[in-house]
Amino acid sequence: MIHLAARVHIMRDSADDPLAEFRRVNTEGTLNLARQAAEFGVKRFIYLSSIGVNGNSTTSGKLFTPNDVPSPHDSYSVSKLEAEIGLCKIAKKTEMEVVIIRPPLVYGANAPGNFGKLTRLVAKSLPLPLGSINNRRSFVGIDNLVEFIVTCLEHPAAANETLMVGDGEDLSTPDLIRRMARAMNQPTRLLPMPKFLIMAGATILGKREMAQRLCESLQVDISKSRTLLGWNPPFSVDEGLKRAVGGNWRLGN
Repeated sequence: MIHLAARVHIMRDSADDPLAEFRRVNTEGTLNLARQAAEFGVKRFIYLSSIGVNGNSTTSGKLFTPNDVPSPHDSYSVSKLEAEIGLCKIAKKTEMEVVIIRPPLVYGANAPGNFGKLTRLVAKSLPLPLGSINNRRSFVGIDNLVEFIVTCLEHPAAANETLMVGDGEDLSTPDLIRRMARAMNQPTRLLPMPKFLIMAGATILGKREMAQRLCESLQVDISKSRTLLGWNPPFSVDEGLKRAVGGNWRLGN
């Protein structure tokens, strides 16, 4: 069984208690489903968690690994971590195997969230003040993620493991924008601006979280997935971006 459903991408949360609502769906809903799956004899339960369980940024030379002490930074990540903990308990009490996958930002055609917003900006060839940003971020294209999930379904060594997944090539935000523009056959307009000015402007506009993701680093270590499962990303970043934003992309999407 593959469990992907979650409460996510709530930009303006109207819930009186957002954490309780995230827990209701992402924690309690997941664990209820897992218990029923175990009762019905499901052999393996694949859970798509979040890299947010590890934290929201990494420092230079430090990559997130499955063995890190969790440091969830928001209600969504807390609910995903609590689901992970509950799933591990269910796995110990039943014969059902659990595989936990923590992906970084997932991109693909018509992707929501920040990737979708960035795609629309790049498609319009708008000048972006990100030319001086020197960060590194991990991503995973939807095709690579699907291939990884399929591997986790079948590989015996994946049982009861927590695993990272990614494209295997980390990019700076300016490099990502250049490659997206190339995939869309659009010119790139990157303006150099100090990071502190970007963050100050974003804070005034209420976009600080988005600016942090564009300016900070977040890297994942997929070496465990490579060695344990013999898995390597079948699609390069450029292939993934071409599938995501090339071809039939239109400004109205």
